[in-house]
Amino acid sequence: VTYTATNFIPLSGRDVIAVNPKTGEIRLMDALDFEEVSVFDFRIEARDKGTPPLSSHCKVVVEVLDVND
Repeated sequence: VTYTATNFIPLSGRDVIAVNPKTGEIRLMDALDFEEVSVFDFRIEARDKGTPPLSSHCKVVVEVLDVND
């Protein structure tokens, strides 16, 4: 099974969120700032290597908390 992240809202999510294509693990690549973006919304697609390949997807929502308040 391989995993990919798609449909980022906002598009800047591509720069700070990464998905391991082998395990599906979601990681942050940079610090998040509540004042810039408070919510990231994207999809994860899982696709197998069968013939024909089958796939499924899920929606992921990351809410950023303001820890300064």
